[in-house]
Amino acid sequence: MGKKLHTEILIRPIVTEKSIKLVEEQNQYCFEVAKGVSKKDVKQAIEKKFKVKVEKVRILNLIGRRTVWGRKRITGRRVDMKKAIVTLKSSDSIDLFKVK
Repeated sequence: MGKKLHTEILIRPIVTEKSIKLVEEQNQYCFEVAKGVSKKDVKQAIEKKFKVKVEKVRILNLIGRRTVWGRKRITGRRVDMKKAIVTLKSSDSIDLFKVK
């Protein structure tokens, strides 16, 4: 992929009920990442941005599903996205995902 900044690789954290459960039970964090990045790029970006040690990275390519809108039955597709599930060492955590 070449040299990219961590701000170009990590688009946003994914905070859902399922992702919070992963944080609490398995110390895994979910992020939306740029298309075309590798596991190595994601690992380096997470370690640099959050100052933590990454054990494992899993990447999923999610294809946007077909949808229908309105009375005129306009069809379209949702956006495709790439998601990374990052496992940290047990001693590390990211405060962004903590629920109060």
